[in-house]
Formats: sequence, C-alpha cells, structure tokens
Amino acid sequence: MSAPVPVPVPQQRTGSTVETQPAAETTGNPGTSGTTGTTGTTGSSGTTGTTGPSGTTGTTGSSGGGDLTLLVIDDDPAGTFTAPELPEGAGTRVRIRTARNLTEAERLLTDDIDCILVDLALPGSGDSDDLAPLKHVLRLAPRHAVLALAAEGDVERAAGAVRVGAQDYLFRGELDGRLLSRAIRYAVERKRADIAQRQLTESRLRAQENARLERGLLPTPLLQGSDLTFAAHYRPGRSRALLGGDFYDTVRTPDGTVHVMIGDVCGHGPDEAALGVELRIAWRALTLAGLCGDRLLSTLQQVLEHERESEEIFATLCTVDITPDGRRAGLCLAGHPSPLITRNGRATQLLPYEEGGPALGLLPRARWPRRQVELGASWGLMLYTDGLIEGRAAPGATRRLGQEGMVEMINAQLAGGLTGDDLLQSAVAQARELNGGELTDDVAVLLLGREGT
Repeated sequence: MSAPVPVPVPQQRTGSTVETQPAAETTGNPGTSGTTGTTGTTGSSGTTGTTGPSGTTGTTGSSGGGDLTLLVIDDDPAGTFTAPELPEGAGTRVRIRTARNLTEAERLLTDDIDCILVDLALPGSGDSDDLAPLKHVLRLAPRHAVLALAAEGDVERAAGAVRVGAQDYLFRGELDGRLLSRAIRYAVERKRADIAQRQLTESRLRAQENARLERGLLPTPLLQGSDLTFAAHYRPGRSRALLGGDFYDTVRTPDGTVHVMIGDVCGHGPDEAALGVELRIAWRALTLAGLCGDRLLSTLQQVLEHERESEEIFATLCTVDITPDGRRAGLCLAGHPSPLITRNGRATQLLPYEEGGPALGLLPRARWPRRQVELGASWGLMLYTDGLIEGRAAPGATRRLGQEGMVEMINAQLAGGLTGDDLLQSAVAQARELNGGELTDDVAVLLLGREGT
C-alpha cells in the first residue's frame, strides 16, 4: 500500500486563481499503486474538479458511477487530512473535500456530497456541549449522511454522536481505505433508508388522519322518534378514498317530518368531495331552520356558486319530505334521477320526474317545483346517484344499465327476498358485475321504508 495522500490546507481567498480556493479535493483511485489525480477548480465558486490518472477531467459537482464524495470537516493542527488509499480492485473512488471549520463547510455543502465526516474535536461556539459542532452539521445537512471522526479510545463521545443523529463513527488511528469506503457506503444507504422510512411513516399518518377526517364528514342520520327504516350504501369512485362527490343526509324535524336528500357534485376528486360536504351541511342547517322545496334549493345554489372553483361546476340534487304520518311526501328534483318506489310489496317503479328543475349552478334564477306524492301505508323508497346506473348493461356492451335496467334489477332482487342493507349491497355488486369491473363514478344509495298497520 502506498503512503497516505496529503491534502493541501485550504487558504484564505485572495483572488480567483487555483491556489486561493477555500477547500481542497483529492481522489483515491482503485487499480493503481496510490496514484492520485491532481486538484483543479471551476473558478470562484469554490467547487473543485478532479483530473484522473489518465489525464481526463472528472465530472464537476457529481459523484457518478461508483464514486463517493466526502466532505471532511477537520481541525487538524498539522493542516492535512490523511486520505487512506484503496487497495487495487476495490472498484471505488473516494473524492475528498476538506473544510477547516463550519463556515467553510456550509459554503462547500452541495447536493453532490454523499457523506460528511465531522471531526468531534472541532472547537465549539462557546457551548459546553462537546457534540455542539456535530449537532450544528446535522441541522445544516438534514438529508446528508454524517460520520463522526473521534480520537482513538474516545468511545463514549463517538457513541454519543450516533445517539444524536450520526450514521456511524470512525476512530482516527484506525482509518484505512477499505474501512473508509465501507463506512461511507453504509452511512449513505442507512441515511436513505431512514429518510424513506420517515416518509413512509409520515404518509401513513397522513392517510390515517385523512381517513378519520373523511369518516367524520360522513353523515349520521337523525331519525330518532321515527318509525321509518333506513339503510345506506356509499362507495367513492376514487381509489383509497372514503369520501367522493356524492353526498346524502336524513333528518327528522320537531314536527315529525322526515327530510331525505341525495346529491352529486360533477366529478369525483377531493375538491368535489369537499364541496359535497359543504352542500350537505348547508342542507341540514337550512332544513332544521324550516326551509324546504324551492326556497331551500335556491339557497343551496347560492352556497354552491360561492364555494365552487369554477362556473363549470354544478351539482344534482333530490329531496324528499315525508309527512309525519308517513303516507305522503313532497319531491324536488334538481337535475337528479327520480327515486324508485314500491308500494304494498308490488313491483318498483320510478316516481314522476317531468316537473323537475335544472341542476344547481346551471341557471342563475332557476326554480324547482315541489311535487306531492302519495306513498300509502306500506312502501319502500330508494334514492340513488347516477354512478349506479351509468355502468354497462353487460360486460363488453356499449349500452348503459340506465334507470329501466336498474328497475328490472331491483325487482329481481326483491323477488328473491332481499331487503334493507342486503338489497343495497346486492344492487351495487350486481351493477359492478354487469359493468364488467369496478364502477368508475361515486355511488350512493339510500333506502327508506314503512310497514303499514
């Protein structure tokens, strides 16, 4: 093994010539008998380049291939840092830049640095903490791998360096080329693993927090005191989401009237989901304040116009107000598909929808007439969004399931004895099966019922 390679002591800058750079760089090359490249610079920026044994100029500011760039922060009284040579065939070049203090190190710290070697004997800034310089470097370079250089036998200090954030430590008297190369590679890979693990943990925490928020935004039906049965099925179109652009709610006001609403904001991204939540909360507040029919929908349209991101955003809506005796209802449609109804166990059919109004957000002074519907003593009412009916009628077909196909599907499931949650889950599962795969839009389905005496 050849003798160690001395690195020139950085000189204070007095001009822009090669000799006045604030740092030095040297390279240990495998496959040679200690031959090293000469030091060069790129100018006044303080970044150095390297000329290899063959006389070709290395890439400045990059440690390509298997090369490693090490920034040494070393307060060596002799003025040099000994760069141990790598044995032949090691396959790695270690480029070394040196800084005598933390100020020079901050100026030389660039993205092409793979690792930082900090001498624990660096003088602190009057701090009694003997690891203060290392902690300063860790704050300065949170994404760089850091090694601590300790005096031989100073085990406690070296171990303390790892505890505060260094990837590993080395003893000055035990350095050789193979150990240094291995330590740098280990520190770099460990730092990358630590960063990846931290990012994964942060991502999981964000996902858990988002899930808690989304679950909290889903409605809780307020039906205490009502003799109506209620079931709901909700499936957002977005992958790994709990909330989509579809929204629904059900409340019972003090006079005994049960108010039901289902709606759909165009699109199914997070912005649409947020707007759907705003509309649902606004609907509940307005309903509890006594508004219904055209007055309620006109106010909701104002909310939509103020909260939407662009004038192209609109929302469809269906509201049903069921009288306290459960025999009649008021129906308002704002560009939304008409509900299904079954009476006394007979086949389902669509409620009338000829007198519906436009979707919210399309016409500035629109009106939404309220139609009276006779329900009877025993009935079931199903409200849904268009995500349920816009899938294909059969795998590979171009024809959509549509409302008529949905009516046939629901009648077949009712004939099979399905009710409540089982009916809704089966309906969505069959729609997905007919579509030949997952439904791409959000799906919300509600089912209210009353058994007559």
